[in-house]
Parts: sequence; C-alpha cells; structure tokens
Amino acid sequence: MKFTKSREVSIPTSSMADIAFLLLIFFLVSTTLLQERGLMMKLPPEPEEQSMIRIHDRNLFKVLINSQNNYLINDEIRQDLAGVKEEVKMFVLNNGKNQKLSENPEKAVVSIKTQRGTHYKYFIDALDEVKGAYYEIYGDNVGLTSEEFRSLNSQYPNQAALMEKAKAGIPMNISIAEPN
Repeated sequence: MKFTKSREVSIPTSSMADIAFLLLIFFLVSTTLLQERGLMMKLPPEPEEQSMIRIHDRNLFKVLINSQNNYLINDEIRQDLAGVKEEVKMFVLNNGKNQKLSENPEKAVVSIKTQRGTHYKYFIDALDEVKGAYYEIYGDNVGLTSEEFRSLNSQYPNQAALMEKAKAGIPMNISIAEPN
C-alpha cells in the first residue's frame, strides 16, 4: 500500500472582510430606527418677524410655574392643576359676559411661563390641560368628545371640514413665554 500525504484543507478568508462590510451595509440600510415623538408645536418666527401686540389684561389667562413647581394661576397660588381646564374653557368662551374674563375667543390668550428651575413634567402637564380645554371646546362645537376630535384626520376632506367648523372663530392662542 502506498501512503500519500494528505493535503491540509483550508478555507480562503481573503474575502471575509468584504462580505462583513456588505452585510453591515445591508443591515444599516434595511433597518428602521425608532423615532421618538416629541411635542407637536409650531416654533415661533425669527425675531425680526415678530411684532409686539398689546394684550389687555382682561384677555390674558396667566399660568406661571415657579422653580419649586408650584402654580400661580391668575395670581392665585396652587399646588396642582385641578379645575384649570374648566377655567380656561370659561375664560375662552366668555364672549364679554363676565368683565373679568376675555372679551371674545379670538382675543383670549393663555400664557404659560416657567422659571429656570421648573421641571419639564410640570410645564407639559400645564400645556396638556390648556390644550385639553381647547380640544373639549372644539369637540363640543361639532358634537364630539375631545378624544374623537383629536382622532380626526385632516387628510380626509369630510374630517378636515369638520375640524375647520369646530375651530371657526376660536383660535388656540397659547403663549409660551421664555423662562426667567
């Protein structure tokens, strides 16, 4: 019997780096990254475009949040936001009936101001209450709940018309003042 030397078996690895880079590129391109949703807000215009508008004190509903996260709502100190949604609704829909509230919904402005040490949670809670009041007003105008109104999609013409009807004459005038 004749013995032959067996050859060593080897796997060529010269193109392994190329394959690894191709796989890396494939996964980077095909993977979708989660995008966190933030606050849906329209940013103010550039400073040169802003104009100073005088607002009568009667037409201004003031919410101040101090650095200890306490609320000062229309010069009344509070620990929480209980009842603010109803107060904002009464303020906006006053139409000149009560001399201490807004003249009409178009002139009514809700101002939210914080101090530098305020936690974001308290600011967002106040903003949610104020926006919730407006959404309840809009929903009531067209016979919907605030949740049903917020689920309307402006891409559909009939729902867009319903949204316009609900918002007619009642702009969401929320002023977010710069902290001091």
